[in-house]
Amino acid sequence: MGGDREEIPWVQAQPLVQENALPTVPSADFASWRRMWPQGAIFVALPLLGPILVWLLAPHRMSGWCDSLRKLPWCPPHKILLLVWTAIYSVIGYASYLVWKDLGGGFGRHLALPLGLYAVQLAISWTVLTLFFAAHTPGLALLHLLLLYGLVVTTALIWHPINKLAALLLLPYLAWLTVSASITYRLWRDSLCPEHQPQPEVEKSD
Repeated sequence: MGGDREEIPWVQAQPLVQENALPTVPSADFASWRRMWPQGAIFVALPLLGPILVWLLAPHRMSGWCDSLRKLPWCPPHKILLLVWTAIYSVIGYASYLVWKDLGGGFGRHLALPLGLYAVQLAISWTVLTLFFAAHTPGLALLHLLLLYGLVVTTALIWHPINKLAALLLLPYLAWLTVSASITYRLWRDSLCPEHQPQPEVEKSD
């Protein structure tokens, strides 16, 4: 009888321990999500400052960047280009957040290389937008695009051991930089270089 009395509280106490432990897992995840989502939103929104500033500082020059007498027939509207840039910036912003989170967050020295390199390429990317849309200097924009391409490849290689998804999210960025470089080169060659501009035909007099 004494042995049976000792087993009863043990059998009854075991479900109580499990019932008390189960709710703690989702509540901990929810608390972690609430604590981290503001940082994620900041990382996603930060790259969008570049196109927003370019749009605010030079709206008229952007709308007429390809409306001159030397307009190219294949030149896409500036709104489409900005829309794609905005989507790309949101993706790379989220990728940078994944790297920051996997490295423990904060502002330690271990973040200097992966996020410092990201900050440099982001600044150069904003410079490309300014040179392309506001300054209308596709030659300089092309040089910065080539530099930017190398920086993004280096960033992807550094991010890959930290977070593979973050590195993969840079692939659409590289694809869009290739398209942008092609457009910029054609615009520089066909529209801004005098030797490549079409010469008017001179009618021969009999």
